[in-house]
Amino acid sequence: MRLQDYWGVGPKTSERLRESLGVERAVEAIEGADIRTLADAGLPRGRAVRILRRANGAAGMDALGTRDVHEVYDELLTLAGEYAVTEHAADRIRVLTPLDSVEDREDRLDDVLDAREAWESLDGDAREAVLDAFARYDDAGGSDRAAVEAALSLREAGLRGATFAALDGIDDDALREAAGALGYVEDDGSVSAGADEELDRLRDRLDSVRELESGALDALESVRSRGVRSLDEFRSAFVEYVTEETDLRRGRVESATTDDAYDEADFASATLRNLVAALEADAEAREESVAADLRADVETAREDVDAAVTAVSDIAFELSLGRFAAEHDLVRPRLVDDGLAVRSARNLTLSGDVDPVSYAVGTHGLTGGDPDSTPPSGDRVAVLTGANSGGKTTLLETLCQVALLASMGLPVPAEEAEVGAFDTIVFHRRHASFNAGVLESTLKSIVPPLSSGGRTLMLVDEFEAITEPGRAADLLEGLVSLTVRQDALGVYVTHLADELSPLPDQARIDGIFAEGLTEELALEVDYQPRFGTVGKSTPEFIVSRLVANARDRSERQGFEALAAAVGEEAVQRTLSDAVR
Repeated sequence: MRLQDYWGVGPKTSERLRESLGVERAVEAIEGADIRTLADAGLPRGRAVRILRRANGAAGMDALGTRDVHEVYDELLTLAGEYAVTEHAADRIRVLTPLDSVEDREDRLDDVLDAREAWESLDGDAREAVLDAFARYDDAGGSDRAAVEAALSLREAGLRGATFAALDGIDDDALREAAGALGYVEDDGSVSAGADEELDRLRDRLDSVRELESGALDALESVRSRGVRSLDEFRSAFVEYVTEETDLRRGRVESATTDDAYDEADFASATLRNLVAALEADAEAREESVAADLRADVETAREDVDAAVTAVSDIAFELSLGRFAAEHDLVRPRLVDDGLAVRSARNLTLSGDVDPVSYAVGTHGLTGGDPDSTPPSGDRVAVLTGANSGGKTTLLETLCQVALLASMGLPVPAEEAEVGAFDTIVFHRRHASFNAGVLESTLKSIVPPLSSGGRTLMLVDEFEAITEPGRAADLLEGLVSLTVRQDALGVYVTHLADELSPLPDQARIDGIFAEGLTEELALEVDYQPRFGTVGKSTPEFIVSRLVANARDRSERQGFEALAAAVGEEAVQRTLSDAVR
């Protein structure tokens, strides 16, 4: 396959990869989601990630209908990557994309939840052993030897079960033999020290002769200082000197001498040069022989080595996702044909204590939890209303997170969930800009997926913020009607619910309500939507806070005038409850 056939690989990028890696290795890196190799070849990591996502999941990436969906997707993978046990596992997580088939999603859910169970079953020492094994694997650059040693460490830790099953059929003794051989043969075919005593002796002697050659003048003076009076005496004394300095036999040194030297310096130089060449040839021959024997040891265990390399990579990937699922208490969603429903769902990007919410659009069969918070089943569209800072946008984002995680075959942050198969997920956050250009670009991003006839999930936040209030209700009502007509699903957050009349039969209005003020005079909100009713931020709560926080007397008098308009008694009661 040509490198330029991959999305994002143009002529310049193709040439860079060809020069740095060669075509075959570059293709292997792309097909194997190897971000590190591509980055080492000079590609910016962000570009490498985009190329690999498209190369390995183009159809899945097409399901991300808007920029805001892409942002949620990136946030989820960044969060999951924090639990990676190796660098390559983190890279594989970064390039996860929605999967095409329900079967593939179910299979990945099996693997991830098995890995979660495996991780949670380990005690502290066993977890530390696993992380140490993978840390050494990373430190060694993820080489074949590093994989073999990691596999042996995992086996020695006694790890068993579905996640580690790929190691069960491996011959430990064969791996140990192979580990030794792999440790001595370098990528360039050279053999490192310690593999063979005879090779090490040859190299030591070669080094000592090279040192003499580099200081030939010193050697010459040392021999002359012995009182030699002729070239013949010098020849004999020089052979003796080299024998003493290098641990070589006299006969070996004599075999390197020359009869054609015209003086002592020429004799010394030629002898040392010949000796270096001879020893280099001996060391090279011995190295080739040793390397061949070591490779034979590896080939004997090749099946086990290859199995270990693959198993360690896959275990690291699955265990990383299992740790992510365990840390955030993620559960398996039921993958259904249609609908999106969650019970006690949590937003993964919020810190601290998070109030869970239950919500749904479409037909669902949620069974657990409080019946009062169980969402209705069957409505294609929900119009969500209510208090400012009441969690409406957070709820949309939570639904987006659940839909994306399920599409990638990952568990979700809820006590129970049903997630349909969506061809496109459209998430549109509230934008403050108010002009025709923003309206046009927004409509161009959210309407085509809805009109395509595919299974579309629409999650749209305060659409009215980008156009005139008088026309926003008309446009929003059109979007709701189009969603129902296209048999899509949608949740639309708006403050214009009273103006959306009449809604289609398959649409409902839900509300989030403000219920009071905290002791710090912050608005207290019930984040669980109430179904079938318009949510309101009760005015006395807002006015009470304004009265209490007034900066001077005149400002307070102004807000007290508003208090009289909305009911002074209610305002004062709210204030009293908050500061009591």
